[in-house]
Amino acid sequence: MTLPTTDRAAEQTGLAALVASSADLISSLQDAGGAYPASPTFSAYAGYSWFRDGAFIADAMSAVGRAESAERFFDWCARVLESHRDRIESIAAAARAGRPVADAAMLPTRFTFDGRAGDDEWWDFQLDGYGTWVWAVAEHVRRHGADAARWAPAIALTVDYLASSWQRPCFDWWEEHAEHVHVSTLGCIAAGLRAAAALGVLDDERFALAASTAADVEAFIVERGVANGHLSKWIGSPAVDASLAAIVGVMEVVPAASALGAATVARIERELTVDGGVHRFLGDTYFGGGQWPLLSCFLGLAHARAGDADRARELLAWAASTAGPDGSMPEQVETHLLDASRVDEWVERWGTSADPLVWSHAMLIRLAVELDGATAPPPAPAPQESPA
Repeated sequence: MTLPTTDRAAEQTGLAALVASSADLISSLQDAGGAYPASPTFSAYAGYSWFRDGAFIADAMSAVGRAESAERFFDWCARVLESHRDRIESIAAAARAGRPVADAAMLPTRFTFDGRAGDDEWWDFQLDGYGTWVWAVAEHVRRHGADAARWAPAIALTVDYLASSWQRPCFDWWEEHAEHVHVSTLGCIAAGLRAAAALGVLDDERFALAASTAADVEAFIVERGVANGHLSKWIGSPAVDASLAAIVGVMEVVPAASALGAATVARIERELTVDGGVHRFLGDTYFGGGQWPLLSCFLGLAHARAGDADRARELLAWAASTAGPDGSMPEQVETHLLDASRVDEWVERWGTSADPLVWSHAMLIRLAVELDGATAPPPAPAPQESPA
C-alpha cells in the first residue's frame, strides 16, 4: 500500500526524530571508559558490555556521524584485549600444540565497564564478538579515515585468538547450544579476519594468517554451513536463525544478492517473520519467543543490500513502531509469541524483558542511515563538570 504524501512525510519526520533521540540515548548511556551498556536497567544485563552488541552499536554511531563515540568503544575493546594478552597468547599456543584449553579458560563474551570478566555466572564462551569489533573498526576507518594503527596491537591479538579457535563449538548469539559450531558466529569471525587483513596494520605474518584463515572460514561456511540452499543455524542443522541476516546483509560475508544470500533471506522471511517482526528462531522460548526489532533491522539491511528498499522500509517501520511513548525501544515485543506459556518463568527470574535495549536503537539507526544516507543529528552537549 502506498501512503499519501502527507502520511509519508509524517512517518519520515517521526523516524528522523527517533533516530536522533536514539543516538542521543546511546551517547548518554556510554560509559566514560567507552563501553556501551547492553541495557541500563535489565537485571541480567546491567553493568555489562558485550563485544558483539557493542560493535554493532559503534557501527551505527559511526554511520550516523558520532565518530568519537565509536572510537571510544574501540579504545575500550583494545584495552580489554591488551589486558588479556598473556591469556590470549597461552590460548593460541595451546591450540597450536594440539592441546586446546577448556571452554572455561577462553575469553568471556561480556565484560564489566572497567574491563573485568565479572562475577555473575553466564553462558560466556562466544567467539562472534571478537570478529565483529574488528569488522566495525574497518567500517569506521572506511567512512571517516581514522588511523587504525591505534588499535593495531589489539587487532593482532584478535587475529591470533580467532585463527587458533574458529573451529571450536561455542555458544551462539543467544547464549545457547554451546555444543555446536554456529554459522552466524563463523560469519562474524570471517568478517573480522577479512577486515583485519584489509586494514594494513598487521605485520606480514599476521596479515597472512588473517587472510588465509578468513578464506578458510568462508570456504567452510559454503561447504558445511548450507542446508537446502540456505545458510543454516549451525553445522549439520536444516534450520535457519535470524542472526544469519547480519552476515548476508551488513557484514556481506555472503552477498545478499547471491543465490545463497537470497535463499537465506527468503527462509527467514517465510519461517521467522510475521507482519515485519522477526523471531530469533523457531522454538525460541526466551520470554515466550517474541519478535526482536533489531532483527527486523538486520533483515532490512539484507533486503537493502539486495536492492529491495521497499521491503527494507517496511521492516524499518515495524521496528520503529515498537518504540514506547518516550522513544525507548525494547529487546522484544509480545504481539506474536511462539510460546506464551514460557513468559512468566523469565519474568520471575529477571523481571520484565529489557527496555531499553541499546542494540535495538543502534540497529534502527543503522538501517535508517543505509536507506536514507547519513544525515547526522548533532551530538548532545557534553555534560558540565560539577564544581569542586
